[in-house]
Amino acid sequence: MPAQTIEARLHALEREVTQIKQLLQGKSGSGDPWWERIAGAFEDDPVYQQAMKLGRQYRESLRPKGREPRAKNHGRPRHRPS
Repeated sequence: MPAQTIEARLHALEREVTQIKQLLQGKSGSGDPWWERIAGAFEDDPVYQQAMKLGRQYRESLRPKGREPRAKNHGRPRHRPS
């Protein structure tokens, strides 16, 4: 392959990489984390509220039945030292 063709291809690739970098910098230029940009997007959305309710019901259905919930120890050890 002639050197001129390789140089032309290299130049084209460098141009494309520069364009991609500029695009990526433009998308994340706000500096805010992604979750802060979308926080509240589903506020007062009945479909979202229903999805959260169904998810909660599903998670609760996976919990073992008949057991009392454990008491919280608030950072204290479970057993007293002997």
